[in-house]
Amino acid sequence: MAHHVSNERIERFEAGFHGDLIRPDDVRKSEALVSPSERLHRSEDADYDDARAVWNGMIDKRPALIARCRGVADVITAVNFARENDLLVAVRGGGHNVAGTAVCDGGLVIDLSEMRGVRVDPEARTAWVQAGATWADVDHETQAFGLATPGGLVSETGVAGLTLGGGLGHLRCKHGLSCDNLASVDLVTAGGDYLTASEDEHEELFWGLRGGGGNFGVVTAFEFDLHEVGPEVATCLVFYSADRMAERLRAYREYVASAPAEVSTLTLAGVMPDEELFPSDVVDERKIGIVGCHAGPAEEGERALRPLRELGEPIADFSGTMPYVELQRLFDEDYPDGMRYYWKSLYLDDLSDSAIDRIAYWTDVAPSPLSTIDVWQLGGEIARIDAEDTAFAGRYAPFLLGVEANWERPEDDDANVEWVRDCLDDMRQFSDGSVYLNFPGFLEQGEDVMRTTFGSTYERLVALKDEYDPTNLFSLNQNVTPSGRARTDGGASDG
Repeated sequence: MAHHVSNERIERFEAGFHGDLIRPDDVRKSEALVSPSERLHRSEDADYDDARAVWNGMIDKRPALIARCRGVADVITAVNFARENDLLVAVRGGGHNVAGTAVCDGGLVIDLSEMRGVRVDPEARTAWVQAGATWADVDHETQAFGLATPGGLVSETGVAGLTLGGGLGHLRCKHGLSCDNLASVDLVTAGGDYLTASEDEHEELFWGLRGGGGNFGVVTAFEFDLHEVGPEVATCLVFYSADRMAERLRAYREYVASAPAEVSTLTLAGVMPDEELFPSDVVDERKIGIVGCHAGPAEEGERALRPLRELGEPIADFSGTMPYVELQRLFDEDYPDGMRYYWKSLYLDDLSDSAIDRIAYWTDVAPSPLSTIDVWQLGGEIARIDAEDTAFAGRYAPFLLGVEANWERPEDDDANVEWVRDCLDDMRQFSDGSVYLNFPGFLEQGEDVMRTTFGSTYERLVALKDEYDPTNLFSLNQNVTPSGRARTDGGASDG
């Protein structure tokens, strides 16, 4: 919808913008064709189709302008331009959010992907991280000092989206969520103001940024607390045949009920047809995998995780001690750029026998062999933090159900999306209906999902939205609608 913005206004915007302003007619040029002036102002990678592409291959949107920022001043300039011209806005961090909210049709993308700096203070055990960084960027710097903060399970995931939605990773039961480890957040509001939120300033905003989603501004940097982790950690990665899935999920339930605080695990159920991992006679059969990490001494961790490797005769067992950075990269190749993804989630009241039976059923009828149904162990440090201390919902749920449809061909879209929706409709009988914001699917459920997930806390989020974004400039997310003007076509932060 930037067609109504005059070229003169766009040129003035560009003159005050130090990053790259990418338009639909921009294509990558060979070095010989790039003028010296272009070289100063435009990245040699300023190709529109590359710049608008995000991780999920289902997303094919065409923004009018992509503002690839180099620093906070660029972010302020872009936010002011969007507000003053009533533009549709999306904000791109790592661009890895499954809902694809890092890009929009016809509007402005505020692209932070080149703002990837990470600075570690090993004595204070803190890390300052720009909002375009991925968890691979963070792990690379922090592990140089034997330190880490809880991230996700895929290293190419963006720090911003994951953290603002909560942040579940391999360290969650010992050290909490990504948002639980925030010391401060820098952001630009819808009014173009730059501020820092922490427990000492803008405290209410800091509360909302920890798990309330990307509703309140464009985050430019995070400050995280760090913990001693690695460099070697004990891991579990074991696969069993799915022919006794219910029995093994019950055994898993019993294990996590008394697991040490250092252990964080999840199960994966599906075909997972990896010819490099599995023997040819079982590669196309349904399996159940168990993934775990022990956030303590490796020798102690191997003992703690061993029962998960003894639930029967495994198809394959890759458990053992490995570098923490290698564990963080372990699933990167399973989620390649450009594949098609549709995920949803529910917090489970319990992993009951009936819930286990339905998980086994929906695993059996998945239309894609690449899809999985996952059960995440929660609790531990997540549940020890008071629910009033952060906006994050689902603090006390014992398990999270993740339903991941992953497939390759556009002609299979309908079948895979329907499978996820039908599975979720069925599994709601075991849940209060609340969801994890980082596995939202697309936005068809809208505000009802947010009200259900946050309950009485929702109105507290609305009050923050009224204060920092009263016109809903940042609305392309699991949106909290301000109590005044409701705008439903804009955008906000994406991991």
